[in-house]
Amino acid sequence: MIKKNLKILIITSLVILLPIAAGLILWNQLPENIPTHWNTKGEIDGYSSKAFAVLGLPSLMLLVQWLCVLATSADPKKEKHPQKVLHLVFWMIPVITVVLCTATYLAALGIEVRMEIIMPVIMGLVFIIVGNYLPKCKQNYTIGIKIPWTLESEENWNKTHRFAGVLWVVCGMLIMFTGIFGSFFLFIGITALMVLAPLIYSYILYKKGV
Repeated sequence: MIKKNLKILIITSLVILLPIAAGLILWNQLPENIPTHWNTKGEIDGYSSKAFAVLGLPSLMLLVQWLCVLATSADPKKEKHPQKVLHLVFWMIPVITVVLCTATYLAALGIEVRMEIIMPVIMGLVFIIVGNYLPKCKQNYTIGIKIPWTLESEENWNKTHRFAGVLWVVCGMLIMFTGIFGSFFLFIGITALMVLAPLIYSYILYKKGV
């Protein structure tokens, strides 16, 4: 898989490293301590050194990107991955990295950043996109809802992923609204529903013999 998608892997890796180039250009303008964590109210409550924020964070995201790609490539059923789903695997982390690093630099430069809105909107969009792709996922060991009942039955897998796909799209839209209305507990409740409902649905199918 890596050899086949080497070009896109190189491009996405370079995109992840773009914030390092931007940080080096802005180096003299950035403070020694840079905001890297916000609480649920959007207030800065954590700082990192300039070196870690500029060099360390994108490097960590690059490591995560490669680990995800390697895990997907090692899947015995990787030939079942649709190309569109693989594009999602390749591009999700680069896009999130650029958005979050941009927000971090803006905050460090004294520009107001509404992370309590940005994060739910980003996560909501991710869930909507993933929800659209879930029904297209075939049985595999790295992408999708991998529990005993879905891995043992292709019918269970397909029905569970169709159900989860619709649920994640709807919940993704709701999560985007939680950022606008600032309801952290609603965000937690929706996220829990997204995780638990497909598992329960799949188990019910299993008990019915699917």
